Formats: sequence, C-alpha cells, structure tokens
Amino acid sequence: MNRYKEIFESWNKVASLYEDKFMDYNLYNDTYDFICSSLNKTNSQILDIGGGPGNIARYLLAKRPDFKITGIDFAPKMIELAKKNNPSARFAIMDCRQISKLPDKYDGLICGFCLQYLSKSDSLNLISDSSGLLNENGLIYLSFIEGDPKKSGYQFGSSGDRIYFYYHNVNDLTTYLLQNNFSEIKIVRLEYKRSKSDNELHTILTAKKNKNV
Repeated sequence: MNRYKEIFESWNKVASLYEDKFMDYNLYNDTYDFICSSLNKTNSQILDIGGGPGNIARYLLAKRPDFKITGIDFAPKMIELAKKNNPSARFAIMDCRQISKLPDKYDGLICGFCLQYLSKSDSLNLISDSSGLLNENGLIYLSFIEGDPKKSGYQFGSSGDRIYFYYHNVNDLTTYLLQNNFSEIKIVRLEYKRSKSDNELHTILTAKKNKNV
C-alpha cells in the first residue's frame, strides 16, 4: 500500500483518540501564544495545515477570537471534529501537498506536527508553497520531530496500524526557509514524554515572510 494512503487511513481511524489526548494538551501553549502576539493585525487570516481535531485552532481562538482561521486535513473524521470544536472557523478536507492550489493569501500559516508524515522533498515543497501563500511579514509555524532522517521508517500506533514516520534535520528546514524568502527564524525545543522512560525531542520553527522584491 502507498505510504501516504496508509497514513491517511490510520489518522481517520484514530481521530477521536487523538482528540481525547491532545485537545487540552498544554506543552506547546507558549509557542501558540507567540503566534497570537506576533500577528498584530486584527482579523488576521490563518491557514491551519493538518489541523486534526482543531486543537491548535481552539487555543488560538480562545486567545484571539478575531482570528479568521481556515483549517485543512486529509482525514474526514478529523474535519468533523474540528468543525465541532471550532464552530466559528472554516474547515475542509484537503491534502497538504495541494496547498498551492488555494486561491487566498494568509497572515499566518500553521503546520503542527504534520511534517513527520511527509518526506523530505514534500516537506520542502510545503515550505516553498507556504511562501507563496503568505502575505508580506506573514508568520510560518512548523513543529516536527527532530532526528536523523536515515532513521525514518514504519512505526505502529495505538490502533495497531503502521505509519511511515519521517525524522527531519532542523538545519535542512532552516536553510530552505532562508532560500524561500523567510527570515527572523526562531527555534524552540521541548521534551515530550512518550512514556515514563521514553522522551522525544519536539522542535518548533517559526519565521517571517520577507518583503516581496
């Protein structure tokens, strides 16, 4: 089976489990607060890529109800939950590899833990596409699992389904951000406890879209 097809089907199965675990998870709240403080314009337009059940959208709207959020996800059940959790936002089923087809421009683009399910080439394409979608001085937010890309491979989730998991090198991503007209790059690293004895490094990259030249 195609790797991405397996991922799509697995996330559709575990949508409710993901909602139960992460809707109120607070490890990343300081980085979400950074989004709120960085987007000074009232009614900022935000694209939430791979937004799952709408956990990030809900946090942002609680802090900044003026935000105009559009969320996309490839799993229909995730979109159902996101609509339930954020009735004031807009959501649609969409593959994040197709965002270049979107007609609108945004002030902020959020990609929360989506890159670990995208190959290096597709992740770099997403950054390039994001640059084209953002307004001048727009903010990009990327969170991912930092690690040796050579160790990428299949992992098994709580549902028993296997998912191909991609590790990413932070230097590769920062270099590509610079090449695609981004600056003011900030890096935050947080320890996520997978279990009592197993910690994982979660990395958040933010950057601003440069003035168009």
